[in-house]
Amino acid sequence: MPLNTTGELVARAVADGRGIAAFNVITLEHAEAIALGAERAGTAAILQISENAVKFHGGNLSAVAAAAATVAHASSAPLSLHLDHVTDTDLLRAASDEGFSSVMFDASKLSHADNVKTTADAVRRAHERGIWIEAELGEVRGKDGETPLDAHAPGARTDPTEAAAYVTATGVDALAVAVGSAHAMTERTATLDHALIRSLRDAVPVPLVLHGSSGVPDTEIRAALASGMTKINVGTALNAAFTGEVRDHLAADPSVVDPRKYLTPAREAMAGVVESFLRLM
Repeated sequence: MPLNTTGELVARAVADGRGIAAFNVITLEHAEAIALGAERAGTAAILQISENAVKFHGGNLSAVAAAAATVAHASSAPLSLHLDHVTDTDLLRAASDEGFSSVMFDASKLSHADNVKTTADAVRRAHERGIWIEAELGEVRGKDGETPLDAHAPGARTDPTEAAAYVTATGVDALAVAVGSAHAMTERTATLDHALIRSLRDAVPVPLVLHGSSGVPDTEIRAALASGMTKINVGTALNAAFTGEVRDHLAADPSVVDPRKYLTPAREAMAGVVESFLRLM
């Protein structure tokens, strides 16, 4: 199937009053598992490759993008490619040439004024190339070993009035907001601020994105979707399933040397996680 664009998939989800899940790709097995899970769920999904994943592949965006795109083209599920948490403007410029229809440009660590200025410039450049842009306001921490912010710390929640002004000033197509989740959670114990999500939905004219959804229970995700969240990002849950299967297989058979013996169940475990999240949508 031809690649869909992220903008199209998100717009369809909004029109249908449902969510759409985006899953992080690190290895070829991740991409294959995402496609398989989407096919089993009978719905669309977004394959997203982060700047950190590109660094893991030696800075070679072309190789990992080509692998993900090939898997997506071969799938019967509607899939798109998204470049996630990009701070490198060279990566932003390369996105359209590598098959990406969307980028999450991350200037969230800058001061508010610099975030607005840098993001607005990134949006202008991206829109010239037909790229849909997501940005982040507030701090969804937990990446690269960061300690998640306390729920009441400054910046731990996205302010609706500030968010509305930010979207107007930058022209972004979607906004990732801080409402109680955190990246890299391995237990699903996060409690979201659903009143805040509703306020953000009413204030912000673009779709809302939930980062760090691996740590959010199913009931909380359903409530977040009902409150106005649209794009649900999942990464750590796939890695936990993958690593758990590899660890169990090697513990049961320490003599195994053929990686296919443990990568096959690991890929299947990730596909199960993908299907489960997609059925929540």
